[in-house]
Amino acid sequence: MQGFGIHTSLWAHSWTREAAELAIPEAAERGLAFVEIALLEPGKVDTAHTRALLEKHGIGAVCSLGLPDDARPTNNPERAFDFLKLALDKTAEIGATALSGVIYGSIGERTGKPPTEAEYDIVARTMQKVAAHARTLGLELGIEAVNRYENHMINTTEQAVGLIERIGAPNVFLHLDTYHMNIEAKGQANAILAGAGHLKYIHLSESDRGVPGTGTIAWDEVFAGLAGIGFKGGMAMESFIHMPPQLASALSVWRPVADSREQLLGEGLPFLRNKARQYKLI
Repeated sequence: MQGFGIHTSLWAHSWTREAAELAIPEAAERGLAFVEIALLEPGKVDTAHTRALLEKHGIGAVCSLGLPDDARPTNNPERAFDFLKLALDKTAEIGATALSGVIYGSIGERTGKPPTEAEYDIVARTMQKVAAHARTLGLELGIEAVNRYENHMINTTEQAVGLIERIGAPNVFLHLDTYHMNIEAKGQANAILAGAGHLKYIHLSESDRGVPGTGTIAWDEVFAGLAGIGFKGGMAMESFIHMPPQLASALSVWRPVADSREQLLGEGLPFLRNKARQYKLI
């Protein structure tokens, strides 16, 4: 899980055979190290087909998801474990290295109140079981901090690190996202520095989720922070062109954030790569 990748929502609503046949060859042509595959419906993914394409084109994969509303640790821990177990099995079948994202809850999960110790306890206990299953498959788990509008429990680096330490499993890591940090953190570099020792994955997303370099993200601060902690993990451009309706609603993505996939690949990806080179991250 190193180098540059791209979230597969750049290519398709859901991970079908057709999506894989479009995304994986193009990702390889662009010299990407991996793709991040959204496993919103893990049971429907043709894992053998995806794995064969990844191997043919010589790139890796990371999988990600947010839990369904009826399968949160806070409302149905058994169902949450079963869903994540299936997602991990599919992740392993694909040949990916990790499952990350809002694996501790659902996107849009908000109680209208601060998170409680009881919520953190049931999430941690569920994640301990999930992490143990992941270890049997040789997989890692990522805890992504997202903004307050998408989940009420893990909004900051400090909250994510607190959950990781409460889980206490060696295969659980921190996943940050510049879009969410732009809302929740007191400076991009501060959020990155606070995660030193746990951070292995970061989403590089513009302030409007559009073309990196065209918004208000402090990109020099982002890459200086990564360089400052000696970051060696995965950097994934996350800009949404194709969104499944249930996720578009949860993320409040109501309008196009870029003109086309070609614009993101032709402008946003080179911008990010140049910044990474400038700070000697690649």
